[in-house]
Amino acid sequence: MKGAFAGLCAAAVALAGCGASTPSPATPPAGKLTVFAAASLKKAFTEIGEQFRTDNPGSDVEFSFAGSADLVNQLIQGAPADVLATADTKNMDRAAAAGLLAGAPVNFATNTLTIVVAQGNPKKISAFRDLAAPGLSVVVCAPQVPCGSATTRVEQATGVTLNPVSEESQVTDVLGKVLTGQADAGVVYATDAQGAGDTVTAVAFPEAAEAVNTYPIGILSQATDPELARKFVDLVTGEAGQKILAAAGFGPP
Repeated sequence: MKGAFAGLCAAAVALAGCGASTPSPATPPAGKLTVFAAASLKKAFTEIGEQFRTDNPGSDVEFSFAGSADLVNQLIQGAPADVLATADTKNMDRAAAAGLLAGAPVNFATNTLTIVVAQGNPKKISAFRDLAAPGLSVVVCAPQVPCGSATTRVEQATGVTLNPVSEESQVTDVLGKVLTGQADAGVVYATDAQGAGDTVTAVAFPEAAEAVNTYPIGILSQATDPELARKFVDLVTGEAGQKILAAAGFGPP
């Protein structure tokens, strides 16, 4: 009886095995990137992020936008991220010196300063030197921020010394103070002015050509998925990414 019972059990197991569907292999966890990027890249990188998700199904990318100096400081203090894109080479060099990069960064865009004022330019600002007029409230980026460093270079090239009412840690805050009427004028990137559309008036000035900022991007040594990080960098530097950046007002590297 014991032998017969064992045979019946074996047959039942075999029958169950035939009827059971083979379990599908577990889906690998989706790759996820964290990209630290200069505040001026927010609009363009958000669109590039959408393209990245389309090109890499199951993968995702999250952005942290801030002033380049602040981003590097956060990384030095241990903040986790996979890719870094700064608005100047100086802050990327800081990241490299701190051992944060997995390899050489790649330049992918340039940006130029412009003046933004209230819609219609009520203060009649027409040149960089006009920003030094008495009674005019001007906002700029702090010197350690790429747009602030570029503004300082323009001051040196023109001999014009500004007396700003505030110095902001990221260029989007400069734009915000002009938009909200807290300042008469601000010095921002041309891309920020373009992104603001008709809400402000942009006043270009020729001396901005003396302070063009180059934007580099690099994979961080702590990247959890270096291959996925490389795909993001390749998208930014490739045809699709460059088209998006150009549409946002960035110049070629």
